[in-house]
Amino acid sequence: MTLSLYLDTDRWRAHQQSVLAEFPGLVPVAKGNGYGLGNQRLAEEATRLGTGILAVGTAYEAADAATWYGGELLVLTPYRIGEEVLPLPHARVIRTVASTDALRAVPGARVVVECMTSMRRHGIAAGDLAAVAEMVDSVSFEGLALHLPMDRPDGSDPVDEVAHWVDAAAAAGLPTRTVFVSHLGAAGMARLAERYPTTVFRARIGTRLWLGDGGALEVRGTVLDVTPVVKGDRYGYRQHPAPSDGHLVVVTGGTAHGIGLEAPKYVQGVSSRAKGIARAGLATVNKTRSPYNWDGKQLWFAEPPHMQVSLLFLSAEIRPPAIGDELGLQVRHTTTHFDRVVDR
Repeated sequence: MTLSLYLDTDRWRAHQQSVLAEFPGLVPVAKGNGYGLGNQRLAEEATRLGTGILAVGTAYEAADAATWYGGELLVLTPYRIGEEVLPLPHARVIRTVASTDALRAVPGARVVVECMTSMRRHGIAAGDLAAVAEMVDSVSFEGLALHLPMDRPDGSDPVDEVAHWVDAAAAAGLPTRTVFVSHLGAAGMARLAERYPTTVFRARIGTRLWLGDGGALEVRGTVLDVTPVVKGDRYGYRQHPAPSDGHLVVVTGGTAHGIGLEAPKYVQGVSSRAKGIARAGLATVNKTRSPYNWDGKQLWFAEPPHMQVSLLFLSAEIRPPAIGDELGLQVRHTTTHFDRVVDR
């Protein structure tokens, strides 16, 4: 009995091909939990796509991916001086550097230089590009890397930001043959290609590539037990009383899978804030919507999820599922571990 991710494989791969056609020079990204599909599976899909390069999050992920993927591996997390030395296939691993000290510490390595964009996460400052240009002959310089923000409430143009860095790098004497870019749409990439015909702009894409067609992926949890209760019956670890007649449903999927665990969200707008306040208010009286649904209704948690299962409450007017039935659920794929991925 499992928490399953079902793939409409042909549709999923057709979506990948559409993204590849939209972004010439695409660099697929496989990192973390592999967007719920696993990094090994994504490495296999990247091989099928034929891009010749796969971006991974960390050097540890690169060490693993090297056994699954035969092409070049771009490590997105910047190299840090003193980090653990790993058995990487250096001839096909490209490291990101985000400081002049880090660049100086990796002579002979294949590198991309990350620039400090408006993300302000890490990167070389514009004023340091001249110093980078003086050191670039000591490494195998593969290009610039620009990680852009997803939202722009100030109305600024991401193409202008990329252009600023390309111009600044050229003025400092850095080659601008290749620029790796994250979070820029196809129209923006096309504008850049037209503006800089001698520069190759390569989009690094993960979420849109693997999860962009939600209809190709379906998540389901298996019903393990169904128990009738009457109002006032106590249940669960904390022995809460049943609020009414109904059923308790035990379904696969718990905290070990990432169910009930939620990353912080950035809330914008009055409506979103009101909904958040309403959810918080319900939680104070132990009422929390689960991600599971049955018969077109989103179900309530009967209590917080257990490690590998969740306990749900169905009121008497809802037809209960049978043991072995599967409940659909909505999850955040990047924080969910599935017991199995099923191609169909």
